[in-house]
Amino acid sequence: MSCQKRLDKSFKDVPILPLCADSRYVLFSDCHRGNGTHNDNFLKNQHLYFAALRHYYREGFTYIELGDGDELWENRDMEQIKELHSNVFWQLSLFYKQKRLYMLYGNHDMVKKYPSYSRKKYADYVCTSSQSREPLFPDIRFYSGIILEDNCTGKRLYLTHGHQASLMNSTLWRVNCFLVRYLWKPLEQIGILDPTSAAKNYTIKQRSEKRLTAWAKQHNRTLITGHTHRPMVENEELHYINTGSCVHPRCITCIEIYRQNIHLVKWYMGTRDNGNFYLEKEELAKTPL
Repeated sequence: MSCQKRLDKSFKDVPILPLCADSRYVLFSDCHRGNGTHNDNFLKNQHLYFAALRHYYREGFTYIELGDGDELWENRDMEQIKELHSNVFWQLSLFYKQKRLYMLYGNHDMVKKYPSYSRKKYADYVCTSSQSREPLFPDIRFYSGIILEDNCTGKRLYLTHGHQASLMNSTLWRVNCFLVRYLWKPLEQIGILDPTSAAKNYTIKQRSEKRLTAWAKQHNRTLITGHTHRPMVENEELHYINTGSCVHPRCITCIEIYRQNIHLVKWYMGTRDNGNFYLEKEELAKTPL
């Protein structure tokens, strides 16, 4: 199956959410929440991410995660991930209770597409404050894609992870999972990065972006993905947009959609002249829908 057909398939029988003047959506991708070891690339930015979550919850945003939220290629035990990042899952559960949370799966958490797995692993979690099991996402469904639609103008935004651009990360994902878990994970500990990863190999990153852009232009659609970890908003031809990731060395990036505009923003820690740290949000790009 070609990249084009894989992307077409990703938007069959998916939720269509309203996109109107008062809509507020925040799109994150590639958090890669891990189990706290030195392979946990999310660990260094967990405080930034948690602070951003609290902000978007207070401001009434709907949270949409575009896949690879949890690192399930390198890690087998989802319970360890939930336990270590229990504050994050607690905050996400508040979004879920208010029906303001939607989750997609990517290549690194492809197992979420199986209902039996999601029902078992995401029904509850251990709350550190109460030391008891609390509801997390009971009856949640993880999707291959989501469509945001403006009923007045007919404008649509197509959201998916973006791994469909690669055969190894889609059709042959089990093979890639095996290689990452047993080959590239231990090699990463000595500084050797996975050359097959779109996030770590510039050539593969460009190839994936070209394929995703080609699909969007061919169908005259606006496509928003993650996967490559490179944040991007095209201002001239609004076809392909990328949220970036939460595993950048010094920041996290995401997409905000509100007041009929798309905003690419980053969250980072700044330092005042007196040496105190502060949390900062900076707009990197803005374009109308």
